[in-house]
Amino acid sequence: MTDHIKNPEVDKLTGEPVSFSGTSKGEANKSASEHETAQSSLSMRDRMSKSLAMVQAAGPFALGDHKRETDEMWGEHGCSSSTRP
Repeated sequence: MTDHIKNPEVDKLTGEPVSFSGTSKGEANKSASEHETAQSSLSMRDRMSKSLAMVQAAGPFALGDHKRETDEMWGEHGCSSSTRP
């Protein structure tokens, strides 16, 4: 079967694995599709494990007066503060 790839960039990207693996462009496309399908079948937790590890390393969210802290950071002391119940 002949592959008809109209996009030159896609054609070039498909040709790269073909050149070093000796497979056809069809096989390269099939392999890439299988890889993407396997990746998408991972659970959300698995896909986000790196982000979750970063959140866990950061520790719990610190409650505070973020308006006051931001004002202090920017040197805006004495600005109106937020009123919290």
